[in-house]
Amino acid sequence: MSARTKARKRALDILYSADMRQISIDDAIAAEAARAVSEPARAASWLYAREIVDGIVDNKADIDEMIETYAVGWTLARMPAIDRALLRIGIWEIMYNDDVPDAVAISEAVEAATVLSTDDSAGFINGLLAKISQVKPGA
Repeated sequence: MSARTKARKRALDILYSADMRQISIDDAIAAEAARAVSEPARAASWLYAREIVDGIVDNKADIDEMIETYAVGWTLARMPAIDRALLRIGIWEIMYNDDVPDAVAISEAVEAATVLSTDDSAGFINGLLAKISQVKPGA
């Protein structure tokens, strides 16, 4: 597993944990930061995970608006929490991180959805992220 894939998993853990436990992202980040310090194996993926989560926090209103706009027939509240988190990560990478090709961001989100979410989630996430990739400025 690549360092970025591990980092995405860490970011997913933070976002999902905060959502499910109904705690602030800052509290979830603090808990993960403590683990990263005490577990050297986590340190390598921690920096990119933190960049993802901070980027999502900084752009949450725009990211969530994109989800609501392109998730035809679905609201954020109706989606499984894992799907919300995967979409936020994928959209942040597509829209705000030029170092990650859109196809990689989409593939990583779909792979995670295949393993972690419902039978229909991978296709839903693939379609929504592909649409956002197509409509982003400069696409």
